[in-house]
Amino acid sequence: MAMDVNVQSTRTRQEKTIVARPTVHSSGIDPTLHRAERVSAGLWRDAARRLSRDRAAVAGLVVVAALVVVALLAPAIVPYDPIDQSFRIKLQAPSTEHLLGTDEFGRDVLSRILVGTRVALGVGIVPVAIALVIGVTLGLIAGYFGGGVDQVVMRVIDVLLAFPWLLLAIGIMAILGPGIQNVVIAVAIVYIPAFARIVRGSVLSIKEKEYVEAARAMGQPNTRIIVRHVLANAWAPIIVLATLSIGQAIIYAAGLSFIGLGTQPPDADWGVMLTSGREFLRDAPWLGFFPGLAILITVLAFNLFGDGLRDALDPRLR
Repeated sequence: MAMDVNVQSTRTRQEKTIVARPTVHSSGIDPTLHRAERVSAGLWRDAARRLSRDRAAVAGLVVVAALVVVALLAPAIVPYDPIDQSFRIKLQAPSTEHLLGTDEFGRDVLSRILVGTRVALGVGIVPVAIALVIGVTLGLIAGYFGGGVDQVVMRVIDVLLAFPWLLLAIGIMAILGPGIQNVVIAVAIVYIPAFARIVRGSVLSIKEKEYVEAARAMGQPNTRIIVRHVLANAWAPIIVLATLSIGQAIIYAAGLSFIGLGTQPPDADWGVMLTSGREFLRDAPWLGFFPGLAILITVLAFNLFGDGLRDALDPRLR
């Protein structure tokens, strides 16, 4: 009888050991990682459904898509040459011939706004993309490895955050000189700290998850873990921040052009057009109104889309 009890106890301990041991496929991959990837894909599908039900976000996305089409087709759809001057028709009010009027040099305002769409989207998307790549890389390195690396990276980020964005941008432009390319560099540097901080915060939470620990236990290299498991699950706040930042970057670039540090005349730029319209607010108010309206619509569209993404990707709303 005692022998039967001992055999049964030994079997029970063996069964517990088998249950506690992680199941590994013949390929050597822990199914926990597959489950994490399936859950992530399901969350993205759920976010897409939530976003499609948000009318404001969908409207913003439609406007953004329309702006992209206009930017791509601008040279083919403009009614007049945006830099062709004709003093004979200068400061003409909106009419059937010039739908948005003409400026102080006789240039068609509608044509300049359409061409300026390319500049606006360029100075909005390109610097944010640059800041995203650099900021995400710094945030991943600082958050995943920690220690001295984290201290060095975040102290540099803190120094950049200590300057107001306009002062930092003006300082960079003073070194590089005016021009649209330098505006892109300045705005990108302004946004790098925001991406680095939000990614670092996400990585500090994600790297303690079970699927990351399982990947480490299997001996996967740090690069693979960072790219496949950490970064893949940190995209939600990154995408939201990037979408919201594009609208702000357009305002920043227009502000730099407004004070003469951005696009230089005669190139079409909404900020430059606002500067010209400031001098004719009483006699030709359309010179400042329509470029300002274009900035308003563009920034509002990106903000609506960004807000919709934030709500769709918020785990507390699922």
